[in-house]
Amino acid sequence: MLWIILAIVAVIVILVIISYNSLVKSHMQTQEAWSQIDVQLKRRNDLIPNLLETVKGYAAYEEKTLTKVSELRAQVAQAKSPAEAMQASDALTRQVSGIFAVAENYPDLKANTSFVKLQEELTNTENKISYSRQLYNSTTANYNTKLQTFPSSLVAGIFGFKPTQFLETPEEEKVVPKVDFNF
Repeated sequence: MLWIILAIVAVIVILVIISYNSLVKSHMQTQEAWSQIDVQLKRRNDLIPNLLETVKGYAAYEEKTLTKVSELRAQVAQAKSPAEAMQASDALTRQVSGIFAVAENYPDLKANTSFVKLQEELTNTENKISYSRQLYNSTTANYNTKLQTFPSSLVAGIFGFKPTQFLETPEEEKVVPKVDFNF
């Protein structure tokens, strides 16, 4: 009888260890995924000053857009949480699109190799941010699922694991654009 009790205890201990390690691994993957977003945000923040300087040479009177981009870039860098960083990042993405629109008014700027290269780098970085956000949400879903499934939910409760928040699309980006061909 003692052997049976010891075997049951050993199985329970092994299950707890496996569940704990699985939760730790999933939590670390979520943190790593956020880190990848952070790396891409930093990359974008490093590219933007060069893009701004290139545009300033051609569009001195577009100072308002350029100033707003600089302010938003600083907000991303100073964010204290992933949610704050993504909110500032989303606003920055919209403003950067404005810079590309400004470039449409300057054929010389559109042909400038430095601007084109910076625009391509920034576009690639935006794509990487998008991919990193998807990866973050996938790892968050995996981790949060483990927090809610048996037996890892018991282990999570015992050791104080908390769910991670998903990154969400801002409401203004969910609105369907209105297309109107009436001039």
